[in-house]
Amino acid sequence: MRYIALFIILFILWLLLSFNFTLTNIAIGVLVSIITTILFGKYFIYGGIKFLQPQRYFWLVVYLFIFIWECIKANFDVAYRVLHPAMPIKPGIVKVKLGIKSDFARMMLANSITMTPGTITVDIIDDYIYVHWIYVSTDNPEEYSQKVSGKFEKYIKKIFE
Repeated sequence: MRYIALFIILFILWLLLSFNFTLTNIAIGVLVSIITTILFGKYFIYGGIKFLQPQRYFWLVVYLFIFIWECIKANFDVAYRVLHPAMPIKPGIVKVKLGIKSDFARMMLANSITMTPGTITVDIIDDYIYVHWIYVSTDNPEEYSQKVSGKFEKYIKKIFE
């Protein structure tokens, strides 16, 4: 089933990139998609049929808006801390419990945290992710878990699991 999902994704990508709907271009797209699927299909993630579910794309768009908003807020927060005369930072590494199980979803969460200014993912061990945070505002694990990954994690779960 993942071969069929990969073929469909590749063919749609071909059509979007070429934006040429002649019979020749469609035939070449099908041929290239088949060859690529045969060569690289075994490396495509398991559960590839998930990518054909339209509600996942809706949540992806919602996630992108939330991610952009969180990045903008984090940029202003880091700029404030850098420009403030007292430089109010309280760095530390926090241990966040993960609620997502798939490796791909965990990788997306780690990358999202790292791309947000003021945080960087250090490691993922078992069901925990270790994050270096520029301002550890609380010692309560539930509170800092919600601040660091909570907004991202619930949408990543809807998209990738």
